[in-house]
Amino acid sequence: QVQLVESGGGLVQAGDSLRLFCAASGRSASRFAIAWFRQAPGKGREYVAAIDWSAGKTYVVDSVKDRFTVSRDNAKNTVYLQMNSLKPEDTALYYCATCRVPYEKDCMGTDYWGQGTQLTVSS
Repeated sequence: QVQLVESGGGLVQAGDSLRLFCAASGRSASRFAIAWFRQAPGKGREYVAAIDWSAGKTYVVDSVKDRFTVSRDNAKNTVYLQMNSLKPEDTALYYCATCRVPYEKDCMGTDYWGQGTQLTVSS
């Protein structure tokens, strides 16, 4: 069993930066890659980024790769999503999830999800 808890969301202005946190716990947490997804109002869920726990290899979707970075702190069992130059279209509920295949945009399966953290970017 793995528990994921996101935090760090909030209301920011366009152009601001923000860091999201995904705290993982559970005996098998470090076995999984972790992905970030987002879901904007009225839209489907979108893969944003992922990181492999062991090798630290990262994957970021092309649409945000010049602004978003994903990283992790193994000692804290925490994955971060650093978001810079935020735009109103980044407004969404951001989730982290365990990810079976981090370079695949659907992860080829996600077993555990957090509850999400809301990001709202005002223009």
